[in-house]
Amino acid sequence: MPDTVQKITPFLWFDTQAQEAAKFYTSLFKNSRIVGTTYYAAEAAKASGRPEGSVMTVEFELSGQRFTALNGGPIFKFTEALSLVVHCDTQEEVDDLWQKLIAGGGAPSRCGWLKDKFGLSWQVVPRVLLELIQDKDPARSNRVMAELMKMKKIDIEPLRRAAAG
Repeated sequence: MPDTVQKITPFLWFDTQAQEAAKFYTSLFKNSRIVGTTYYAAEAAKASGRPEGSVMTVEFELSGQRFTALNGGPIFKFTEALSLVVHCDTQEEVDDLWQKLIAGGGAPSRCGWLKDKFGLSWQVVPRVLLELIQDKDPARSNRVMAELMKMKKIDIEPLRRAAAG
């Protein structure tokens, strides 16, 4: 069956690191792959100021979700206004992914947020957090949120203790 274009594809603008980023991201998630790469042809290279034959875009999948990375130059930078949320099943998965994403120059933030070495923001979130903060008992939910606000990387056990009161 041929590849099809998904309806909505996040398009990530890098200076020159699109291919490096795609390889890094696909190494972190199961069922991930590089789908294809395009290169700057003469006219596009001339118009963009990029070297002819250099990587223009890399299409890749992370756990089945398609993305496109562009080497568009230093004009635009990532901000926290957009982040990628990864829902994790266990504390071990949270810990492992967190360490891999901040490796090589990334930076932790608050409440499960971090920036990777390319400046892209991620939220590494255990699935149980959603259950706990959506609890029908507002007191439980508020205790969980208060505990979450103290964290950088999310730790499940303190959240469960806060929910229990």
